[in-house]
This record gives sequence, C-alpha cells and structure tokens, in this order.
Amino acid sequence: MNSKTIVAILIVALVWGTTFLGIKIGVETVPPWFVAGLRQFLASLILLPFLIFTKNLKWIGWRNFRTQLTLSSLLLIGANGLTTVAEKNLTSSLASLISALSPVFIFIGSISIGMEKFTIKTLIGLLMGFSGVVFIFWDGLSELSNPDYRNGLIVMVLALLCWATGTIYTKKMHIQNNNLFLNLFYQFAWAGIIQLIFAFSFSDKIEFETWSVKSISAIIYLAVFGSVLAFFAYNYLLKTLLPTQVSMLSYVNTIISIFLSWLILGESISEKFIVATTLIISGVFIINYRHGMLKFKSKLNK
Repeated sequence: MNSKTIVAILIVALVWGTTFLGIKIGVETVPPWFVAGLRQFLASLILLPFLIFTKNLKWIGWRNFRTQLTLSSLLLIGANGLTTVAEKNLTSSLASLISALSPVFIFIGSISIGMEKFTIKTLIGLLMGFSGVVFIFWDGLSELSNPDYRNGLIVMVLALLCWATGTIYTKKMHIQNNNLFLNLFYQFAWAGIIQLIFAFSFSDKIEFETWSVKSISAIIYLAVFGSVLAFFAYNYLLKTLLPTQVSMLSYVNTIISIFLSWLILGESISEKFIVATTLIISGVFIINYRHGMLKFKSKLNK
C-alpha cells in the first residue's frame, strides 16, 4: 500500500469521523438549514476555480443534470440536511450511532426490490443491529415524551431513508461518475441553493449577529474538509481499493465521532451506549461482510 492510499484512508476516517461533531458545533448558534446550505454552497464555490483551471467546467446535459439533482436532493438535501436539523435536538454521538444503521436501511430496501437476498447471516446482523437500538433507548424511553427529542429522532430516521433511497437509486441506475467533481459541483450548488431557501423560509427570526465564530468556523471546516477534501480522498480510495474495503471506514467514522463527542463536547457515554455501539457496528459488519473483504490489497498492486 503506497503513502497516498494511507493518507487518503486517514483523511476519510478522521474527517468524516468529525462531521457530526462539526455539525453539532455549527447548530449551536446557526440555524440548521443555514449550516447545511452554507456548507454545500461553499463546497461548490471551492470546486468552481478547480473546474475552471482544469477546463472541466461545462454543461452536463439535461439527462445527467436531472440525475445529479435527484442524487443531490436525496443525499445532500435529504440525508445531510435532515441530519443537520436532527442534531439541533440530539447529541452528536447519538446521531452518528443512528446514522451507522444506514447500511441496514439500504439492505432492507434492496431486499424489497430484489437487489439482495435474505440469508441467515443477514438475519443475525439485523437482529444484532436492532438489539443495539434497544440498548440505546433502554433507560431513555421517558425522553420520548420530550417533543424536541422525539422530533429529532423522527427527522434522523427520515435522513436515513433518504440516504438509503439515494444509494439504492445509484446502484439501480448504474450511475457512473465519469467526471466526479463536475457532477459534485452541480450537486453541491443545487443543495446549497435549496437549503438556503429553506433557511430563509423556515427561520422565524434571523439574527446573524448571534452567530458565533466557533459555529461559522465549523461550517467552513465542514465545507472544505467534510465535503470537498473527503470526497477527493474517497474517490481516490474507490479507484485503488475494493469497495467493500472502503466501506469498512464507516465503522471507524462512528467510533471516532462518538469518542470526540465525549472528549470535546462532554457528551455522556453510558455503558449501555457502548454496548449498543458494539452491537450495531457488529451487526452492520456482518450484513456487509464479503469474502476477501479483510485482505487489504490495493487494486493497483494486483
């Protein structure tokens, strides 16, 4: 494995492991839709000079344009945007742990349309994953009476459904990213514009003077590192490693996110929460496990 691959792995694991923390810091003083919208719009502005310099900025055609708008609506506006809204009322550690269930939603959706087959292995994985959910709410059922907490959970589930739908759509349509960064530019720009419209439409009172430097810095971090840099690294890994090997980084992301939420934000992590984390990550791993997944050899070295 070469040094570029190692750096890319570290970027994806560490940066995407900090996004839930960054979102939580962002929504402390900035309304959620502003956090999501500014993040994606800034990401598109960062990509713009790169595309101009490389002479890749061009019209992608109506058919691809509709495809990118669909993906942007599901993955960026729906999944990312709703996760940001949910974190206004949920801890970042809980949001990241619930998000770790996304492969389960994808698998169930894939089964329903005949893309996956149900096996004993997947049944074990599903049971472990949902056992983890039971441990999360073992002592917290009373909190569901809090409308903000309850709404946060509902929004988080909607975010997972959007992510699963977008992922299945990508697989079903056999979407190819021949010019990934041009497509991402359209996705980021569309998501940023729509989310900013939501921000101005749904905010009762907008007080820019109350936005803290820390929250604004978090938004800039999410745009530069969480969106642009991590996508560069992720795309590089998809070209040099097997897709199943890249998917393993999602387990690392969750652990890093929960650890940083405890370390930096002081969020309490109970023993039951640790058990839930172990069950959910193990269950998702069992569902996603494929033969040769742990043989860490790059494509380039084969």
